[in-house]
Amino acid sequence: MTTRAISFHYTLTDPRGETLDSSAGRDPLTFIEGKGQIIPGLESQLSQLNLGDKKRLLVKAADGYGIRNPQLVFEVTKERLPTQEIKVGDKFRSQASPVPLLVTQVTDSHVTLDANHPLADVDLTFDVEITGVREATEEELAGCGQGCCGSHSHGCCDEKPEDHGQGCCGH
Repeated sequence: MTTRAISFHYTLTDPRGETLDSSAGRDPLTFIEGKGQIIPGLESQLSQLNLGDKKRLLVKAADGYGIRNPQLVFEVTKERLPTQEIKVGDKFRSQASPVPLLVTQVTDSHVTLDANHPLADVDLTFDVEITGVREATEEELAGCGQGCCGSHSHGCCDEKPEDHGQGCCGH
């Protein structure tokens, strides 16, 4: 079976219809089938489309960023963090988690951190247009492939455009 490189433009919205990200004004995203570069529910649906197809795709939370896990919410002492100037909404990186840790509560001595992906429990809608379909090169199959930043934590929407430079799905 041939492994394909699929390029697509997208607009991503949440259940309220709020736009979370879009490739408008940027190059389309290219991913290699089977490499885990984008969320599984999106990849499985895109793999069924052909060049020129335009479609609205619904990705259920379980097939996107998963179901919220209460065990990924935990409390640490403030002194364990790199700064003492901490407020709700701050994010910290940890080598133990591919997802930034979100501060959800602050007391005088402790901080509550949430390691769930910000889009856990969220059904996602992608309006997509397939702009390219080709056989993946041997180089792409051996490595990461075009359009991948090396994150491999399911790709799409791991970073905000201002954090990564290419946007939600532009890994």
